[in-house]
Amino acid sequence: MESPSIPKFTIPLFCFFTLLLCAATLNPVFASKVCNFPAVFNFGDSNSDTGGLSATLIRATPPYGETYFRRPAGRFSDGRLTIDFMAMGVGLPYLSAYLDSLGANFTHGANFATSASTIRLPSRIIPAGGFSPFYLDIQYSQFVQFKERSQIIRRQGGIYAHLMPKNDYFPKALYTFDIGQNDLGEGFFGNMTVEQVNASIPDILDKFSLNVKNIYKLGARSFWIHNTGPIGCLPYILANFPSAQRDSHGCAKPYNDVAQSFNHKLKEAIVQLRIDLPSAAITYVDVYSVKYSLYREPQKYGFELPLVACCGYGGKYNYSSSVGCGGTVTMNGSEIFVGSCERPSVRVNWDGIHYTEAANKFVFSQISSGAFSDPPVSLKMACHQV
Repeated sequence: MESPSIPKFTIPLFCFFTLLLCAATLNPVFASKVCNFPAVFNFGDSNSDTGGLSATLIRATPPYGETYFRRPAGRFSDGRLTIDFMAMGVGLPYLSAYLDSLGANFTHGANFATSASTIRLPSRIIPAGGFSPFYLDIQYSQFVQFKERSQIIRRQGGIYAHLMPKNDYFPKALYTFDIGQNDLGEGFFGNMTVEQVNASIPDILDKFSLNVKNIYKLGARSFWIHNTGPIGCLPYILANFPSAQRDSHGCAKPYNDVAQSFNHKLKEAIVQLRIDLPSAAITYVDVYSVKYSLYREPQKYGFELPLVACCGYGGKYNYSSSVGCGGTVTMNGSEIFVGSCERPSVRVNWDGIHYTEAANKFVFSQISSGAFSDPPVSLKMACHQV
């Protein structure tokens, strides 16, 4: 009598489940549950400012916000920022700016990022980005106050209970950082040499690490930290430093080299933070590589003219530090509004400094999976240690 045979289709299934078991054994995150972050607390500069500076010092005016919001919405872009897509990606609404007192809802977090902000106390005004007093120490202080006062207000009940986060959201929340670009820019525009800016990086990152440690002491455990982007590809750098050596894609190589040096040292700082903060899950996210791909192969991703500002005026890069997006310029005795290009959806740069919504959405699509993270965990799994 013949022995019963195993159906052929069960062999691949057996192999498949064996591979799953091995993957779960080798990488615990593979077998872990999605984090379900109840809130996001963000710290940073204009790359993630959802209305802080606009509510306090420099109001975003048309055509800012035209693509998605159809009006200025506090963001220095034509639409949404990467942080907006990140909030959506973990199932939460867009973050209200901590500094915006009108219509804010902090139930699921708060955004302390402010355009032009630096990690260290700024010593000078950045010509292209203006000035923000809300450097990272101040953002941390604002968070401390928010954490305490939000619970006092929440206990009043009624509508207040629905506008503030629950106390147990703080240890379960995701804490995101995108800051450091302006510290480098401050050095460049302060007539520091590339060597001098490089020499300042360790102190900048010491200040950054101290703030992360302080936030950890307040109960934060999940950190998602972006490195800085290719600053040498931004029109405001290219227009202000025309003699800088260009790479094969038209970016200012010395300035990108400094950004990469910053990122290398940031990654080292995060390695040390993991040792110093043993209960923390800290994810380093390489946005530099993602953004640089838009300059290296724009057509591959549906973009064009990556070095040219969509909203601006003048010169090779459609950028002038004296006439910005939304301003006016006099030509032949008439004032002309400096508006946006015809198709922001295929452009990388919005106003010479900031990215378009299309570029921000692309960045999110690349980083959210964990493909550019160390350790390689996705945004939704960033509460897990590896």
